[in-house]
Amino acid sequence: MNFQGPKKYYTKTSVTMFKSSFSFNGRIRRLEYGISQLILVVLVFLVVFERHALILAEDTASIVILIAIITVYWFIFAQGSKRCHDLGNSGWFQLIPFYGFWLLFADGKIGVNEFGSNPKGLGNIDEVDEIGSYLNK
Repeated sequence: MNFQGPKKYYTKTSVTMFKSSFSFNGRIRRLEYGISQLILVVLVFLVVFERHALILAEDTASIVILIAIITVYWFIFAQGSKRCHDLGNSGWFQLIPFYGFWLLFADGKIGVNEFGSNPKGLGNIDEVDEIGSYLNK
């Protein structure tokens, strides 16, 4: 028998960020949500304050900006929805005024919920089911 001691139950999702950024399914941590908000601020700065730097024609620039805005909003709403899922709420909760601040500071629910497993890996595996499994290997 080779006893290696207790294992830490962290899933691979705890180390992968922005794996499915445009999907509305799953859960994400506060860090990924915060970085998403920083990306939003930088992109808004680039689009709004540096728009005059575009050397494109007026119509082409408008189309490029429209596509960029739609893409950024999709990204932000998807990330917000997944952060709401981490707290055990529907993605529609992000439309509540100032709820985004709560998403930045509230800790996610431990364990698996209806939206997926905990992105930190906490509580995803029932340790009672795992007792003795490392002895059989």
